[in-house]
Amino acid sequence: MRLLFLGPPGAGKGTQAEAVAHAKGIAHVSTGEMFRRHVSEGTVLGEEVKAIMDRGDLVPDTVTIAMLHERIGQADAADGYILDGFPRTLHQADSLDAEIGEDALDAVVILDVAEDELVNRMLSRGRADDTEESVRNRLAVYRTDTEPLKELYSNRGIALTVSGLGEVADITGRILESLDSLTKTRP
Repeated sequence: MRLLFLGPPGAGKGTQAEAVAHAKGIAHVSTGEMFRRHVSEGTVLGEEVKAIMDRGDLVPDTVTIAMLHERIGQADAADGYILDGFPRTLHQADSLDAEIGEDALDAVVILDVAEDELVNRMLSRGRADDTEESVRNRLAVYRTDTEPLKELYSNRGIALTVSGLGEVADITGRILESLDSLTKTRP
């Protein structure tokens, strides 16, 4: 099973991607972890990413996709994977489609959480950079840049919206039920 997890900051994408990957026996492919691994191992891509990040620039999609393509080709992703953190824009989705194909995803899990709940979650983490203004700005960027992916994947018939409210285990259970229902309805 090849999945993408989408949702606004604070929705629990990483937590749920890890839990579902474990339950399904597939790889959790986090772009943040990929960047850190390549940089720490000093790979050619890692050196490129480090130089870009040291300048304070965003890593270009071409580099991210190259890392992603290499990552999903590893043995632990042979039976499937969950993409977490990429794509985040329509342009990135188009680039991903061009590299691995439009049919490279079986489902897109969209975690749905109300904005006020997201703000409360992120402010309760106690991080110095999490002010109400910065959190609401990140949510606005999500709505502008990432939310259009919902329509793209809904039009492809692979979007599953799941409530991101409640206990972690309950949310994981809802995701797994949705995925099981999807696989039963497909030929």
